[in-house]
Amino acid sequence: MGIVEDLERARAAFDRRDWATAYDRLSSATDLGPTDLLTLATAAYLVGDDDACIRALQRAYRKEVADSNVLGAVRLAFWLALVLNTRGEVAIGLGWAARAERLLADQGDVVERGYLLVHDFYRRLDQGDVAGALRLGAEITEVGRKFGDADLLAQGLVCQGRMLMYAGRVPEGLALLDEAMVGVAAGELSPIFAGNVYCAMIEGCQEVQDFSRASAWTAALTRWCDTQPDLVPFTGQCAVHRGQILRLHGAYEGALQEYDDACRRYASSGAQAAAGLALSERGDILRIRGDYAAAERTYDESAGFGYEPQPGRALLLFARGRTSAAVGAVRRLLAETIGPVYRSRLLAAAVEILLAGGAVDDAETVADELAGIAAGFGCAGLRAAAAYCLASVSLERGDPERALPQARTALRLWTELQAPYDVARAKAVVGRSFRLLADEESAVDELTAACRTFAELGVVPARREVERLLRRESAGGLTSRELEVLRLVAAGNSNIEIAGRLVLSDKTVARHLTNIFTKLDVPSRTAAVAYAHDHDLL
Repeated sequence: MGIVEDLERARAAFDRRDWATAYDRLSSATDLGPTDLLTLATAAYLVGDDDACIRALQRAYRKEVADSNVLGAVRLAFWLALVLNTRGEVAIGLGWAARAERLLADQGDVVERGYLLVHDFYRRLDQGDVAGALRLGAEITEVGRKFGDADLLAQGLVCQGRMLMYAGRVPEGLALLDEAMVGVAAGELSPIFAGNVYCAMIEGCQEVQDFSRASAWTAALTRWCDTQPDLVPFTGQCAVHRGQILRLHGAYEGALQEYDDACRRYASSGAQAAAGLALSERGDILRIRGDYAAAERTYDESAGFGYEPQPGRALLLFARGRTSAAVGAVRRLLAETIGPVYRSRLLAAAVEILLAGGAVDDAETVADELAGIAAGFGCAGLRAAAAYCLASVSLERGDPERALPQARTALRLWTELQAPYDVARAKAVVGRSFRLLADEESAVDELTAACRTFAELGVVPARREVERLLRRESAGGLTSRELEVLRLVAAGNSNIEIAGRLVLSDKTVARHLTNIFTKLDVPSRTAAVAYAHDHDLL
């Protein structure tokens, strides 16, 4: 076979996304020009051979410089900086970006300037300059539109959209991400840019709990990866995203398998640092299933990759009975976490832990913040979490009338998202609300349904908690807070003293006592204490 024919076969393999064949044929070819060397570099990158990719890019760069093709050299310097930065060799990557800037200094208004803005964008982002990064994202988009460059346009839209989201303008940001995905879906983007846009889109949706978008685009990313059997990059992220969707739907075994697969893929591609998120997600599932020792080990692994597995770690402390430590952890996280997107991922857990620690006023403040963020973002998962938190706070204050509508909202939204674990949690809150309203039969129905779901999912701690609520029917249906109040009454505390001990208002304590008297069918504090002694409630 002649050299020309062999090159044509290599190019044809590349066009049909047969990256391994293209890589093998081009690797064995001699005297490749810059265009074919760039093709070789791309194929090498896509099969996971970053070293070969860098060598090919460097060879192409030298040829372009020798031919005095400045813009071609700038493109190759851009790619060298991108690949090196991606694999953690940031100092060398910055050097190539600086070289590209120098080469471009006298070239006028060219599309390559837009590509170099991508590196400026990531520098601003690393510095925490969201406003500056947003401006650069808009500039990249403008250059992409001006020159009709599909890759650059999609990259700019993604950069701009994600920064809008971090600035709290989530609907606007998601709209730009949707626009970027149009080019991907139409097959207009080169493979590396397409993979980057896919992953950025799904990651953004997961961050704001837009599970409907995340699910749809995860399915599309899976199909895209499946058409490229030799593909190495992006497949780890794809496995993580599949795991997140499976977790939402209660398919925990499948989710754990996806997270394990993601870690293997990251390891094989030399990108182990990216495994932190997968391990944190894995730890969350182990925690809610009650395997606390394994969850702790997994969180430790995640932290070893530089990822802070929060709020999972704080929730694990709480689950193990270390409530004070959990409260301290979430207070620290609340103090240091800035930006509505990042805070939205923390607030629901903070409400749960603060309530357990008796900090009801603080929990209400956090729940209100989450509700405000959810209203601005408009994403169903976040709105459900906010409604659940507001219901939980109202229940803790002994106010089922306020709790029930919020609990029903959470139940409806999570049902629409097909999230059985969260649906069962909402049912448990509805059941507790019914109990406070003296509708014991309906309360038992809701709690029984929640218990059944928890049992089917294998989430032992949640199941045991609901079983405890169901057993309490024989003790007059008192809630945990009402039992606390009753025990303090039995110890001789006045309403004011009880309010101080439990960080409640006098009015809330009085409401708890009224509920206790009604449920136990007793007329006074003395009679309630006698009933408690007779039924071993103290």
